[in-house]
Amino acid sequence: MKSKLHAILAASAIALSLAGQAQAQQAAALATQSAGASVSSSAVFTDGEVRKIDKDAKKITLKHGEIKNLDMPPMTMVFAVRDDAVLDTAKAGDKVQFKAIDDGGKLTVVEIQAAK
Repeated sequence: MKSKLHAILAASAIALSLAGQAQAQQAAALATQSAGASVSSSAVFTDGEVRKIDKDAKKITLKHGEIKNLDMPPMTMVFAVRDDAVLDTAKAGDKVQFKAIDDGGKLTVVEIQAAK
């Protein structure tokens, strides 16, 4: 009788532990999504000029002004793009305004539009 009770208690403890881990993983995923959204919304538009588009690599090279939310001085550099459809609408020489974020160490353009 005792061994059955111990087995039931052990199985219950394992089930509760796994449920707790699943909840923790789900909470972490939601926090990451929320952080990405807030980082994206804290980005400000920066003036730039398209220098090169690499559709195969899903990257865009921009000569840009200061990117305040990244504390980055003006320079020319390559960015990943969140939505590669933007690469079909821009071409080298276009004046643009864009928002960029640090997405886990990968500098990424999250929004781009023609300069006003």
